[in-house]
Amino acid sequence: MARLGLERSVVDAEVYGRTVRRFGESGVILPTIGQLKDPGAIPADIRQKLRSVDPDSPHPLNLFRVHWFNDAQRTSLSDVPAHIELPPQLTGVPARIVVMLGNRFPMIHAHKVLAAYGCLVPRVVSGEFDPTHHRAIWPSTGNYCRGGVAISRILGCRGVAVLPENMSKERFDWLEKWVTDPTDIVRTPGSESNVKEIYDMCAALDRDPANIIFNQFCEFGNYVVHRACTGAAVQRVFNQLAEGHPATRLAAFVAATGSAGTLAAGDHLKAEFGTKIVAVEAAECPTLLCNGFGEHNIQGIGDKHIPFIHNVMNTDVVVGVSDHATDTLFVLFNTAEGRKYLVERRGLDAGLVSQLGNFGLSGLCNILAAIKSAKYFDLGPDDVIVTVSTDGGQMYGSEVDKALRRYFGNRFDAVTAGEVWGQSLAAATTDNLLELRHIDRKRIFNLGYFTWVEQQGVSLEEFTMRARQAFWDGLLDLVPAWDGMIAEFNAKSGASA
Repeated sequence: MARLGLERSVVDAEVYGRTVRRFGESGVILPTIGQLKDPGAIPADIRQKLRSVDPDSPHPLNLFRVHWFNDAQRTSLSDVPAHIELPPQLTGVPARIVVMLGNRFPMIHAHKVLAAYGCLVPRVVSGEFDPTHHRAIWPSTGNYCRGGVAISRILGCRGVAVLPENMSKERFDWLEKWVTDPTDIVRTPGSESNVKEIYDMCAALDRDPANIIFNQFCEFGNYVVHRACTGAAVQRVFNQLAEGHPATRLAAFVAATGSAGTLAAGDHLKAEFGTKIVAVEAAECPTLLCNGFGEHNIQGIGDKHIPFIHNVMNTDVVVGVSDHATDTLFVLFNTAEGRKYLVERRGLDAGLVSQLGNFGLSGLCNILAAIKSAKYFDLGPDDVIVTVSTDGGQMYGSEVDKALRRYFGNRFDAVTAGEVWGQSLAAATTDNLLELRHIDRKRIFNLGYFTWVEQQGVSLEEFTMRARQAFWDGLLDLVPAWDGMIAEFNAKSGASA
């Protein structure tokens, strides 16, 4: 169970003791998962001191900002997580499509820092990870490794980012400023679709006992923290939307597969509201849809395998979205000519258009999948679909130039803006969409065997136990166990804010 991140007690007292002393000396206090789920539970003195802390600095108190409830300036709390409701004039459907904003998270402007915290801290408070000796290895296609590097730096250990060499320039610019050693940025061949190459590099790094691999695709801390925290955050947003409207229902939760961490929120929402869980992938690499392969540019969603922490047997729908649509919509939403077209020719509110830069490529992918799902299920104005934008447009400025060259010959005007609107948004249909039967779920589940049992050495028992919903529900018991360990750790370290 240690390899899967499921420990509930101290496994190495010597490492634990060193870490307690280290954190006490450096003033690091660890927030509990309960506090990240409900930041109102964070002590008042810490919330007060946070007001003067730069949210983009490696300050220990920024750990208490690793949640969905930061305000626009990320210096205070918001009662409801930041979100944008997209009007029918934009989506073309009467259903209410709501996008939660991941760029309100500290340090990396992406919600993957929550996943990194959920993976590393349980290993710290159980004595499995020694920040005085170990290096934390963060395999990713971009944001998770940035979150891991940020959390590692705060905790006083070396974080190593492993990511494909062709990811956005902005990712590498950020990493170069945050790593403690340039060699802690490890570039692997390929781009978004080359997850296997990341695994191969991690296998090589794992031969050094000083390296601890935090593989987001199989770390159950990733699942647990999203089911507990992201699930509760979505519920808070929905409750506000439904206030005074008793007929409103949470029809679907939409998230790209990626590591499948965010999808865990869907398990919470299905249990609470009967919400459908929609998993999204690139149409150019239809792994879940038809055991396919390929390459795409929807950065942050991974593919060509089934994540170990994806609760496949609880997933209701799979939707494929083309990177042609996400690339071209990103140009439409993030250029002056594109925004002018949206206001003047499509009649969209200028205030809304100014907010479209909050959506990164994977966020646009999720929005398009939400539109396709709304059309497939004939959803109406009483139906809410919630999705997330992991990061914002600031992580993809260089991708605008690439898309302009690739699709538009470096020329983008009102005519091409209209073409993008028609082709990539208005023409969204229910193609590349599969409502899963039991046999479809079994097919997708079984596909994971080849990655996890044959390639990664997971036992058959560990693999098959994930087919039962009781297994996933049982993981929730880790939250009070880990929170108790965190509280005890903090008490022993004696660190103060």
